[in-house]
Amino acid sequence: MDYKDTLLMPKTDFPMRGNLANREPELQKKWEEMDIYNKVKERTADRPFFILHDGPPYANGDLHIGHALNKMLKDFITRSRSMMGFHSPYIPGWDTHGLPIEQALTNKGVNRKELSLAEFRKLCEEYAFEQLDNQRTQFKRMGVRGDWDNPYVTLKPEYEARQIEVFGKMANKGYIYKGLKPVYWSPSSESSLAEAEIEYKDKKSPSIFVSFAVSDGKGVLDEGTNIVIWTTTPWTIPANLGIAVHPELDYAVVETGGKTYVVAEDLLKASAEEMGWEDVKTVKTVKGTALEHILAKHPLYDRTSLVMLGDHVTTDSGTGCVHTAPGHGEDDFLIGKRYGLGVLCPIDEKGVFTAEAPGFEGEFYDKANKTITEALDEAGALEKLGFITHSYPHDWRTKKPVIYRATAQWFVSIDAFREDALQAIRDTAFTPAWGETRLFNMIRDRGDWNISRQRVWGVPIPVFYAENGDEVITEETIAHIAGLFREHGSNVWFERDAKDLLPEGFSHPSSPNGTFTKELDIMDVWFDSGTSHQGVLEEREDLQYPADIYLEGSDQYRGWFNSSLTTSVAINGIAPYKGIVSHGFVLDAEGRKMSKSLGNVTEPAKVINQLGADILRMWVASVDFTADVRVSDDIIKQVAEVYRKIRNTLKFLHGNLFDFEPEKHRVAYGDMREMDQYMTGKLREMITAAVAGYEAYEFPAVYQALNSFCANDLSAFYLDVAKDVVYIETADHPNRRAMQTVMYDSLMALVKLASPIIPHTADEMWSYMNQPEDSVQLTDFPAADDYPASPELMDKWGAFMEVRDDVLKALEEARAAKVIGKSLEAKVTVYGDKGTEELLASLDENVAQLFITSKFAFGGSPENAPENALKLDRVSVTVEKAPGDKCARCWVVSEELGTSEEHPELCPRCTSVVKSL
Repeated sequence: MDYKDTLLMPKTDFPMRGNLANREPELQKKWEEMDIYNKVKERTADRPFFILHDGPPYANGDLHIGHALNKMLKDFITRSRSMMGFHSPYIPGWDTHGLPIEQALTNKGVNRKELSLAEFRKLCEEYAFEQLDNQRTQFKRMGVRGDWDNPYVTLKPEYEARQIEVFGKMANKGYIYKGLKPVYWSPSSESSLAEAEIEYKDKKSPSIFVSFAVSDGKGVLDEGTNIVIWTTTPWTIPANLGIAVHPELDYAVVETGGKTYVVAEDLLKASAEEMGWEDVKTVKTVKGTALEHILAKHPLYDRTSLVMLGDHVTTDSGTGCVHTAPGHGEDDFLIGKRYGLGVLCPIDEKGVFTAEAPGFEGEFYDKANKTITEALDEAGALEKLGFITHSYPHDWRTKKPVIYRATAQWFVSIDAFREDALQAIRDTAFTPAWGETRLFNMIRDRGDWNISRQRVWGVPIPVFYAENGDEVITEETIAHIAGLFREHGSNVWFERDAKDLLPEGFSHPSSPNGTFTKELDIMDVWFDSGTSHQGVLEEREDLQYPADIYLEGSDQYRGWFNSSLTTSVAINGIAPYKGIVSHGFVLDAEGRKMSKSLGNVTEPAKVINQLGADILRMWVASVDFTADVRVSDDIIKQVAEVYRKIRNTLKFLHGNLFDFEPEKHRVAYGDMREMDQYMTGKLREMITAAVAGYEAYEFPAVYQALNSFCANDLSAFYLDVAKDVVYIETADHPNRRAMQTVMYDSLMALVKLASPIIPHTADEMWSYMNQPEDSVQLTDFPAADDYPASPELMDKWGAFMEVRDDVLKALEEARAAKVIGKSLEAKVTVYGDKGTEELLASLDENVAQLFITSKFAFGGSPENAPENALKLDRVSVTVEKAPGDKCARCWVVSEELGTSEEHPELCPRCTSVVKSL
């Protein structure tokens, strides 16, 4: 007789190898056919909302690993919330306006100047949708569940209409104005930029000290005395209209080399060293206040520069006398306004000097640094030329330097509602907590928001101009434009004349002839995406405003989190979110930024095509996403190993349930042995930890809970012990059915709790589990309270597991010393204190079976242990060969083989089982 045939070995068709790269697309096709997104929505429709509002990625190019981190985190949340008692629809979105799409078309050979604005915008729209389709395919391949057939897109008419309404409400409240002031200007983009579009990089710049000779010293300074300024932007000297000094600083009037100079006393030593002055003699010292209204001659032009008092002057560097060009700096503009200087900005939109800078007309500002410095030297005003490398603002799209340039722009006045915005931040929950301070400080210190851009691919600013130049923004015009945009899209603004865009019969006192023109600037794309709380949350019936959370990268504190808060507070007085969750950036294994030139880029598509999306998703779940995270091939391989162990655990559990019918074979908790009750308690702990992790967005806690339960509680203990029961005993043996009950509950819980993270694997296993639901996604998480746990029993068995760890160490050493082969060949003797003796004696299980050995004995106190005993943390242990012979069926070594003539190779237990078959 072949005794193998009498064993109840695992039976399952669930494959050991994931083969995810091939199997996942099949599962995704099945989800699409069954319309899983809407099925989940229908199932949870009557539940409370939990809305995660998607921040729109830009529709351009393939997805990178940061996209994968972001979208997978969002997917974990919406999937888990729909299994935690909530209705959590997810509408993905795309940001589709802006310069990168214009540039992409230019790079493809499109000549914008040969097309009408409307024609060019149509090409931009087509390109955006092509990119959207490409990215949507990649997001779906990542296993992200959402309403992919109905995403929100910032170029869609209904979205643009809502954006116009937001602009109108803000304008109606007086929060939007047009003004001339210096703004960040990108010559490479030929457009103004907001702070959120600026990044800082090191730049080498000239460092010059320039003297301005006093022409009217007001009785304080002699004519010809030189006031010395320092600047790293020589190109701004042609726009100089003044010099700022601090009213409270002392200024030294010094003689050196036959000339007289003025610098701040605190900076005299450093300035003298920098300019190479020798034999410096201080003639007198005057307060900054005494220098007010002194006039100095501009070193290049026949005009004067006014000395003014400004608190922005510091002694951190320079000379304490600050070169002031109101057309090229914020502080310069403000002090110039106070002193009535006017604004001179001799630089055009391409960064080229105009006729307002005689001698430099037609030169690009950066190249003019050299020309201007040479001119200053010829004029005898250049005191020192050097170079420094410093952090300098750059256009985050083109990566090229920006300048400050005074132009007429549209602004949002942050001051008008700043306190309301700060309170909204206080009312918001942040993960991580430091996000609150970061956003609070940004809003607290933020200047007015420049929302106009001199481009064509975007939503136009819906303003008309009357015949006398007055701006026309009324509730009537806004409502009419919003209606036109909803019907035709914003292209209508560029396709029609102003009169055809206004309401029929519209009149305005400033246009007696009924003639109007229209604004041609478009809105900052951050205004586009920043109004999504109206364009999506309010626009869609199946969503809710405000959202429960926004989740994006930490760079969005200055971007989308910021612009969304600003527009929402401006029109409704509240934040558009109840909570913000932010994640860090993805770096390589050494913590370096990813770069193709370094060859350290991890491409999500490559990982997915080789290993599967579930592996990448497990990596996302494993990292502390609130900080910067690291990824590499080796890191992914480690995660793949964890995945393999979890998959094998699921397979083993399922294989041992082939003859288990829960409604028929389930064993009640009170009828189980303590070991099974202990595992029920461990299951309860795992469920509690995993659900708490999902609730707090602590996905590494979920990952650890699932992995630890599979690897430690199940594989390393319970399932190992179970083999001697579920394989060996009769099918309906109470102990076997009890263990199957625990296995069934464990499998059910693991598949459900793993589903948000590895949905493909969870659904694959679900298809083998003979459940009424078509997908595990149509179920809820298990409730921890459904699994009893006695604290006393958990403590008792926790103590036993510590003793077991020691025994396993002893067995491992005996195996290494070739005392035994497999642990079932062993007899273990444990020596311990009274508490250990009582613990082991109180177990209602076969202790040898718990150790996976054939024999067990308690040898008394540690003093009784022989010299060859292994002394461990809690007990001493001896390991020797168990006396007897190996049972041919269960492999336990027994001294009772041969008691049955019919089955002489079997132990009494196996003999009994075989005879009953």
